[in-house]
Amino acid sequence: MQKKENPLRQLPANSAECGEIRINLIQLMEKKNISMNQLSFRTEMQRTQLRNYRDNKIQRLDIDILKRLCYVLECNLHDLIEYIPFQE
Repeated sequence: MQKKENPLRQLPANSAECGEIRINLIQLMEKKNISMNQLSFRTEMQRTQLRNYRDNKIQRLDIDILKRLCYVLECNLHDLIEYIPFQE
C-alpha cells in the first residue's frame, strides 16, 4: 500500500530553508538596562546559559527558562522569540 501524500506543505531538505528562530534577549536587556550579571542573579541561571540564549546558540528551548526570562524582563514570549521566514 502506497503512503498518501500529505496535502500540507512539505519541509525542505535543508532545515535552514524553514526559516530562523531568533531570541531577542540582548535587545530586551538593553531596553530594560539590565546586565548579564543582574539577569543571571534575578533568573537564578548561569551566565554561560544566558550567553547561549543571548547569542542564539541554543538548539532546544526550555519552557522554564523562557518563563523566567519573560518574568524578570517583564515581557511576553512574542517579545523574546521571533520567527523569521526563509528568504531566497
